[in-house]
Amino acid sequence: MSAESTSSIFRNQVDLLDFIDWTGVECLNQNTSHPFTNAVKQGYREDEGLNLESDADEQLLIYIPFTQVIKLHSIVIKGPEEEGPQTVKLYTNREHMGFSNVGDFPPSDTLALSPENLKGKPVVLKYVKFQNVRSLTIFIEDNQSGSELTKVQKIVLQGTTVETTDMKGLKKIEDH
Repeated sequence: MSAESTSSIFRNQVDLLDFIDWTGVECLNQNTSHPFTNAVKQGYREDEGLNLESDADEQLLIYIPFTQVIKLHSIVIKGPEEEGPQTVKLYTNREHMGFSNVGDFPPSDTLALSPENLKGKPVVLKYVKFQNVRSLTIFIEDNQSGSELTKVQKIVLQGTTVETTDMKGLKKIEDH
């Protein structure tokens, strides 16, 4: 691909924040004083002083359902140099995952976040594996320093919505 076509793909992507079904979002092992919304909600995620933090250990398991089917192109996971996430596994359309069964399923993609990624550089995903996404589970397995505390400053999901047919709007064709 030429550099021109690659950049045009990025231009067509949108922040999928408006398509998150907030009533179904779950984050396991989050510190209640530093919840998931700090890293994802508009306004909160731009504030450098707000983080999502792990609680009992370094792992976090985040379930994000969407209000409609999306195609996920890339993800931004921003965090501090030491406590920022390192190994991140993404699962599509898997409900009710917990720490006890997360290893039972193969991830759709596994990311090894670099210092550049933690500063906001997007990670382009294996696009073919993220075509018809109804929900995304983000498993943060460890952090950069191996400490017990993981901090996430910002999560941005970039992609497009899938044009779906409204079945209620279809009319039966009458035979003449």
